[in-house]
Parts: sequence; C-alpha cells; structure tokens
Amino acid sequence: MKKIDGLECILLVDDDHATNFINSMIIKKAQIDVHVEVVTNGEEALEYLTGTGKFADSPRKLQPGIVFLDINMPAMNGWEFLEEYNKLPEAQKAQIVIAMLTTSLNPDDERKANGIEDIRGFLNKPLTVDKLLDVIERFFPTAVLTETL
Repeated sequence: MKKIDGLECILLVDDDHATNFINSMIIKKAQIDVHVEVVTNGEEALEYLTGTGKFADSPRKLQPGIVFLDINMPAMNGWEFLEEYNKLPEAQKAQIVIAMLTTSLNPDDERKANGIEDIRGFLNKPLTVDKLLDVIERFFPTAVLTETL
C-alpha cells in the first residue's frame, strides 16, 4: 500500500451504492492507503465537510483530499452541492480537489463544469485505476509515496 502525502481521505458522492462499492474497490486496487468516505448526495457531502447533520457527533473526521462528485442525485445534486460548497469558508475548502465523475455525455455538462473554478476535473464513469492515479499525479505532484505495511 502507498501512502500519499496530503491525501488522507477520498470522499465519494454518488447515490448509486453499486458505483460507490466499485469505486471503493478501484481505490483499494490502486493500493493507495487512504480512508474512503461514502455519501449518497450533495447534502450529506456538505454535512461531512462541515461536521454537521449526521456527522455532528462523529469523532474527528478526515479532510478529503479528493471528492469524486456525481451530477444526478436526489435531495441535492452535484450542481446544487457546488453552489453551497462555494459559500464555505476558504479554510474549509482548502486543498480539496473536486472531480466530477459522471455518466453524463452531455457536452453542456462538461462546459458548465469547466466554467466552475472549484471543479478540477471532469471524468466519465467508471472510475479506473488509471483515472484515479492521473488525478493523484496531477493534483498531488509533490506527494511522497511511501510504502505502508
């Protein structure tokens, strides 16, 4: 397993449980030593990031280095999440890489995503080891990879 400096947690935001399971397995297959947190909509993602709602009484949570965000979800979709995320204090958003991970083939979605400063990548599902490692290499270029037991 490889530990990456600055990447303690990856937050998966997707309402599809099978997708979350597969994405968790891809992260494990990449042999990255990282905590994976899973939420099923944008509202839960905000609660995780702010330590509110169902995460209010949680012990110290890890700040995600990467958020893989789906677009179409109930309660609060990816676009609505980004509107609320943008209102968070900069310190709370510090160093978080948000990558849209979607089945959408609509070029308007990609254009919209590219116009939002907080989105650092637009990826089509499924997540693969190569896509994951590409995101890590692009946004954690000075990361120190150390082997863990």
